[in-house]
Amino acid sequence: MLQDCDPDFVTRLRGALPDGRLVDPSPAYLQEPRGRWSGQAGAIALPRSTDEVATFMRHCFAAHVPVVPFGGGTGLVGGQIAPEGAVPLVLSLEKMARVRAVHPDENVLIAEAGCILADVQRAADDSGRLFPLSLASEGSARIGGLLATNAGGVNVLRYGNARDLVLGLEVVLADGQVWRGLRRLRKDNMGYDLRHLMIGSEGTLGVITAASLRLVSRPAATGAALMVVDSPAAALELLALAQARLGEGISAFELISGMGLAFLAETMPQVRQPFAAAPDWMVLIDLGLPEGAAPEAALLALFEVALERGLVSDGVIASSQAQRAEFWGLRESIPEANRHIGAISSHDISVPLSAVPEFIAVAGPALGQIGDYRINCFGHLGDGNLHYNVFPRPGRSRADHEDERDAIKRCVHDLVHGVGGSVSAEHGIGRLKTADILRYGDPVKLAAMRALKNALDPRGILNPGAVLPAQSG
Repeated sequence: MLQDCDPDFVTRLRGALPDGRLVDPSPAYLQEPRGRWSGQAGAIALPRSTDEVATFMRHCFAAHVPVVPFGGGTGLVGGQIAPEGAVPLVLSLEKMARVRAVHPDENVLIAEAGCILADVQRAADDSGRLFPLSLASEGSARIGGLLATNAGGVNVLRYGNARDLVLGLEVVLADGQVWRGLRRLRKDNMGYDLRHLMIGSEGTLGVITAASLRLVSRPAATGAALMVVDSPAAALELLALAQARLGEGISAFELISGMGLAFLAETMPQVRQPFAAAPDWMVLIDLGLPEGAAPEAALLALFEVALERGLVSDGVIASSQAQRAEFWGLRESIPEANRHIGAISSHDISVPLSAVPEFIAVAGPALGQIGDYRINCFGHLGDGNLHYNVFPRPGRSRADHEDERDAIKRCVHDLVHGVGGSVSAEHGIGRLKTADILRYGDPVKLAAMRALKNALDPRGILNPGAVLPAQSG
């Protein structure tokens, strides 16, 4: 049985570690961005090294005290807080924020888990390389949390998810043992790949303390365009056309809905809109091309062919890097506008690409059987990841629909599952979706997950209640 991180335990911990490694709980570590839950903690641990993380874990393992790893706190599924159960020790890696080494000739950077993503990107850039993981929270999200949730972001189409950018890991296990796996190899078949087991495990199997990250060459020329499409089906045809013409030169392909633009106009009028009349659908295409290529010309040629085929009706091609940044500023402002409106229920989903138009066409009417809502569907069309969010009508708030939230979520997730999709594309399971993993997960996979959890964390102290719900009895 798990025990509280009580004052006596905290006193023992203080005696085992240097000063400053433990502080009293504060709201910054006990809230999640959407404000749906508040957590609890007996103390906040602030280790400065992997050995200190190991010391914390040994003591917690011996005393059966739960540990909740904490990165940048930007997660949206409650994986970083514990609202109930035994009072945990919250383990923040924020003081372990050093880039340990950069090997530009190998395209490798070794970073500690507390490094902020933007700082890793900057270190790579200083070495003439690119670390391509990119997402809206990159100014505060930390590497450990990003790997623990297998973050996605806008460049998955070209560079893959977080797990595709990791060569090796350093991990502290539940009992304090340290797996020192910071390899810099592209090929390593020495047994089971613990790296991929830890990535995406949300701190339930081990605490990531450092990672060997894969860098890539910076594109010599970049460009972007916004193109108006009649429908998601036309957007998919445009994606296929773009891939046929430009191949891996496409870094991102984002779907933006007219409702997203309307929310921006309503809540953030300072964000300049690209078209006089907001279209129902448009896409943001971002290119990264080799030396000698001309992104503007490539995008113009793509637009002309797409126009002839009836796939697009209007468009704007960035004429400068400032305008390209403006396009991305618009796209990245949509989640903030959503927060101003206040979603009744938000959904991070992925569906097979060919099923995207069908899902969007069916989901709206299905939700209409529950209530009268506004829907903002947007996201990373290139990899099938949609953010399908449901909002109240003007004059109403999400509180007015709280009793409908579970029905909305069930409706959306049942439709996603029905077309062979996933109800957790890039945000993880956390505590928000533990019922979903039981409802939609493969039972054999779930049994294997529980066996792994029991083997690596036999006392159940690592982020209890996250990913897999606690078993009764």
